[in-house]
Amino acid sequence: MFILILLLSLNSFFISGIISRFLGRSIAVFLSTFSIFLLFLVSIFIFYEICLLGTVVNFKIFNWFLIDIMSVSFGFLFDSLTSFMLLIVCLISFFVHLYSLGYMKYDPYLLRFISYLSLFTFFMLILVTSDNFVQLFLGWEGVGLCSYLLISFWFTRILANKAAIKAMVMNRISDVFFTYGIILILLFFKTSDYIMVFFLFYFNKMDSFIFFGSEYLLINVICFFLFIGSVGKSAQLGLHTWLPDAMEGPTPVSSLLHAATMVTAGVFLILRCSFLFEFSNIVLFFVVIIGGVTALFSSIIGVFQYDMKKIIAYSTCSQLGYMFFSCGLSNYHIAIFHLFNHAFFKALLFLSAGSVIHALMDEQDMRKMGSLINFLPFTYIAFFIGSLAIMGFPFLTGFYSKDLLLELVFCRFYLDSSFIYFLGVVSAFFTSVYSIRLLLFVFFNYMISFRSFVFSSESYPPMSFSMFFLSLLSIFVGYFFHDIAVGWGSFAWNNSIFLLSTNFAYIDSHFIHFFVKNIPVLLSMFGLFLGIFFVEVLKIFKFGVYYVGSYFLFENYLPFFERFSKFFLRHLSAYFFYAAFFNVFYNKLFDFLFKWSYNFYNKIMDKGFIELFGPFGIYKLFRTLSLFAKNNPPAILFFSVGYMFFFIVCFIFYVFIIFYLPLFFYINPGLLGFIIFIIFRKGFFN
Repeated sequence: MFILILLLSLNSFFISGIISRFLGRSIAVFLSTFSIFLLFLVSIFIFYEICLLGTVVNFKIFNWFLIDIMSVSFGFLFDSLTSFMLLIVCLISFFVHLYSLGYMKYDPYLLRFISYLSLFTFFMLILVTSDNFVQLFLGWEGVGLCSYLLISFWFTRILANKAAIKAMVMNRISDVFFTYGIILILLFFKTSDYIMVFFLFYFNKMDSFIFFGSEYLLINVICFFLFIGSVGKSAQLGLHTWLPDAMEGPTPVSSLLHAATMVTAGVFLILRCSFLFEFSNIVLFFVVIIGGVTALFSSIIGVFQYDMKKIIAYSTCSQLGYMFFSCGLSNYHIAIFHLFNHAFFKALLFLSAGSVIHALMDEQDMRKMGSLINFLPFTYIAFFIGSLAIMGFPFLTGFYSKDLLLELVFCRFYLDSSFIYFLGVVSAFFTSVYSIRLLLFVFFNYMISFRSFVFSSESYPPMSFSMFFLSLLSIFVGYFFHDIAVGWGSFAWNNSIFLLSTNFAYIDSHFIHFFVKNIPVLLSMFGLFLGIFFVEVLKIFKFGVYYVGSYFLFENYLPFFERFSKFFLRHLSAYFFYAAFFNVFYNKLFDFLFKWSYNFYNKIMDKGFIELFGPFGIYKLFRTLSLFAKNNPPAILFFSVGYMFFFIVCFIFYVFIIFYLPLFFYINPGLLGFIIFIIFRKGFFN
């Protein structure tokens, strides 16, 4: 039964990608989607068997490869963390497959698209079910490959190709560090199995090694490399620039990529390696700082964007930042619970945005939208539910994990946790601002585009069906799974997450002040009303001041406000609109590095130094000497023999000096010192 979780996803890829030409489009699409539905049913069975009954399943399929004494097997580990991830991946994948039947209905390459989605799901399932780091790396690289294929699915678009290449390159940077971490694990522990590595490491956690004269703790280096790998995959600050550009792919791709598959892989890696991270305080500190800064930075950028999908993409970066700093403060169970809840309302937001884009003939700029509540009422309800859930509105899905996450951050009573709590609540405020701003621009703004009222219509039934069920899940799933994931007395994470007793602070969250508990909700509500004020009230205020005749009321203050808005607000909004110019900085940086490396290695070293003292230099030397001999012919044969002997001696001396003399003196350093002493001793030249 457990192996079906991979076979069904692979079967969906096989049907839609290989034998679809023999079955026909309709039958192949139906069978592929039905396979994913069966996959979802199997994931429910696994969740019941593993998480609710408290069992663990670990088995090997075959020996993958053997190197010296190190053997790597292809096996699977099913614990509570895996069961939660399987439920997320399979359920979101099914709804995305179903949604794609309507969204890509008239695309001639629908079957290729479905096959890529199925392959994406297959590699993600390999990643979450693997029982060793090498097999995890296989799924890790597989989801990277599928993301490239799906982002560049419309390969005739230049921006789609550039976005896919950018995603591939940015992830390769982090994957190099992840590879170093796996190599160190294999080098020091001679195995890649999770259970063996965690067991052996517990008894060798103080091991260290010397690198370039400095001593490093093995645990800090391994966790640092694993953390950098997670930063790239989960689009944290510094390596986040690929995620907003990935919106060039079809909207179902964005939903699957952001809600359940690729970007959650980094968080899953930290959760899986909690046995390692708990003993590396310095790396946990980096996790906290990067996560908190990413949460605030991405939420602010989302306020200044006008592309619907980019706003939701930066929202994903922000929510992943919440999960990262929760892991950094050892609240792993809260992080996986927020990841679980986030998958449903983020998928709902993307699918609702796709419904709007599909209704407006692929228009994504929300400045060209407006009054769509009159034409897309069902989409508006779904979008509204998803927006309230991500704000953390009371008793919706996001409320049960987001507020508890911030409460546990506050309970740490450390300087860094207080700072991160401040970043978290301010991020919650900006989350409400960009969410309500998106709703107002799309559904309540004045109609300024011809498409807003001519081409608008509700989505096809498969799309509406997916949005309806995701809306229900965004309302109720947090309530139903709260006690299982983070409730008192829950044993769900006993077999998959390790937590030091000194880092346990769950009880403290129940004794903090009532006002502190409600700060995130209050700031979210304040952000909601402030967003309405800025989008609607200030528009009326500006109209009244400049056009109705109320100018004299603000006559003394308008010059100051105009200067302030022109020189500060305009530049500030441009700074955040262009995402703090990260792309510009990276372009300039890599352009400088490529030019410098070309000039130094190609012109100076390869065609300069090496050619001068290499083949070209020898050729020039002998050519010059031969021309000199030719122009000065010897009178007798003795001079010719002398020339030949001189050239041979010069050549032998050249080879000896270049190749053998350094090696000879390296082997006999005493001889070199003796020669130097003889040459420079007093009276040698007399």
